[in-house]
Amino acid sequence: MTPDAIETDIFIEAPTETVYRVLTEPAQIAQWFSDAAELDPRPGGDGLLTFEDRATSQRAVVRLRVEAADPPHRFAFRWDYPEGAQPDESNAPLVEFTLTVESSGTRLRVTESGFAALLRPEADKAGYHEAHSKGWDIHLASLRDYVTGRS
Repeated sequence: MTPDAIETDIFIEAPTETVYRVLTEPAQIAQWFSDAAELDPRPGGDGLLTFEDRATSQRAVVRLRVEAADPPHRFAFRWDYPEGAQPDESNAPLVEFTLTVESSGTRLRVTESGFAALLRPEADKAGYHEAHSKGWDIHLASLRDYVTGRS
């Protein structure tokens, strides 16, 4: 059975305000996560992430809907739901970023959850979970390097 959540965190030597902007501003998202981004970062706002070269072997456009925005501490969205559908627990995992001040920087925690409730075949959920577990580690390292100027 597929675990219900992926949880990981990373320390970034930058203020929480800076990290929050990198998580929520489309031009910055395109520097560390997707190849292009459109996003209204307010609760209820919609977005599109386009992946062409990053983290994919084929082009993908992923829809998202913002669930929570509490700058600079929390940002959450549901994503990867079918075109024309409204995102909910049955069709869209929840991604939540939590930012806390830690010594000289920010502890960024990402949780992607809701796999158990998805109405998808178990094999699809297992593959998704495995790919995203690896993907978050890669993308968070990319985010850290981008924010700290190491990319």
